[in-house]
Amino acid sequence: MQSSNHQENVTASSIMKFAIPSLIGIFLFMIPIPAKEGITIPIAKLADWLQVFFAESVPVTLPQVMTLIISITVILSIIAVVAKPKWVTNSPFLVNLLQVSPIWLIARTLGMIFAILTLYKIGPEWIWSDATGGLLLNSLIPILFSVFLFAGLFLPLLLNFGLLELCGALLTRFMRPLFTLPGRSSIDCLASWMGDGTIGVLLTSKQYEEGYYTKREAAVIGTTFSVVSITFSIVVLAEMRLQAYFIPYYLTIALAGVIAAIIMPRIPPLSRKPDETHENVSDKRSDAIPDGYTPFRFGIVKATETASKNKISSIAKGGVQNVLDMWMAVIPIVMAIGTIALIIAENTPLFSYLGAPFVPLLNLMQVPEAAEAAQTMVIGFADMFLPAIIGSSIESELTRFVIACLSVSQLIYMSEVGGLLLGSKVPVRFFDLVIIFLERTLISLPVIVIMAHIIF
Repeated sequence: MQSSNHQENVTASSIMKFAIPSLIGIFLFMIPIPAKEGITIPIAKLADWLQVFFAESVPVTLPQVMTLIISITVILSIIAVVAKPKWVTNSPFLVNLLQVSPIWLIARTLGMIFAILTLYKIGPEWIWSDATGGLLLNSLIPILFSVFLFAGLFLPLLLNFGLLELCGALLTRFMRPLFTLPGRSSIDCLASWMGDGTIGVLLTSKQYEEGYYTKREAAVIGTTFSVVSITFSIVVLAEMRLQAYFIPYYLTIALAGVIAAIIMPRIPPLSRKPDETHENVSDKRSDAIPDGYTPFRFGIVKATETASKNKISSIAKGGVQNVLDMWMAVIPIVMAIGTIALIIAENTPLFSYLGAPFVPLLNLMQVPEAAEAAQTMVIGFADMFLPAIIGSSIESELTRFVIACLSVSQLIYMSEVGGLLLGSKVPVRFFDLVIIFLERTLISLPVIVIMAHIIF
């Protein structure tokens, strides 16, 4: 009886209700379009436009706006944690956003202090210099502000109108055996690949909170599939003066990424995460295709069912909540963790010491200038752009190519994806991220070096 009921629900209007928002979402997040600096995606283009608009037409700057937002977040978080007022406790969204644990409250407060010191250039220069706090507040955070605004508002087009259900039905047969994941996770990967790793983490966290992924699946997707975007890869390549090698470079990243994605879910710490859904939500996972359905037919049925449940008003509200969640929960943490990591990188030899074990390995693989390259192997944990900044002065093109590929393949950067993962509901701890970062480095490095020797 159930299946005939399903069949009747698929009408022309229900297909339009699924197809139009989903196609707009695909266009915004996944379709490459030409831009001055090469190729980009519409969301990134909108984000660039907003930054230019602020720079040229608005009396306040984005660093000033973000410092204000971070400060308001900290004040409201302290009120919510200490006084627990009714206007917070009556709203599940505000409880989630503001009533944080002491460690996150300290991290948010640190983020605020660093932002204020950097904005007004108060206190020791090693906090606010262009290489530490200034790099984050003036370069990275304006990008995050604008990407989060448009990504947050338009994410519901990808999430809520059935596209994930369709992909889930179509791609499970590949995703399960290869990556131990449900089919719908392929969308997270595509969105981050075309758009931004931060978008991937966001998608994953939302899906996990709603009961579509288990703790293990969310941890695997967040740390394995939140790839660096094409846009950012181009920035790294330009810094390394290797723009002519874009195609072999991107193929190398894709190959290293797929091999890491096959191995990582099968080894600890990811393989040890429990296969259970987020507390307080019902398990909504379903990979099985019922009898009498092709995967495509079943995907369309599920997609139109999902699309027909959504109202534009609830989608708009969800979009605004997404944006506030990212601006207020994520950016203060990125500012705090990123600044600390950059201060350590700039002012101590810690990363040179940590990179030392890689020197014999790089010598063995016949990578020129191994000692200079080795410190970039570990410094990427602080921020994905640091290896390119430090490695750009290396003479050997082969070595610069290896650093450019590896810095993008390591994925776990505390100033962005790492900070986001720790700030999100995805169940990974700081220690997990350290181990995953090292594992990804050791898995990707041989693949990248072999490719580099073939290319150069």
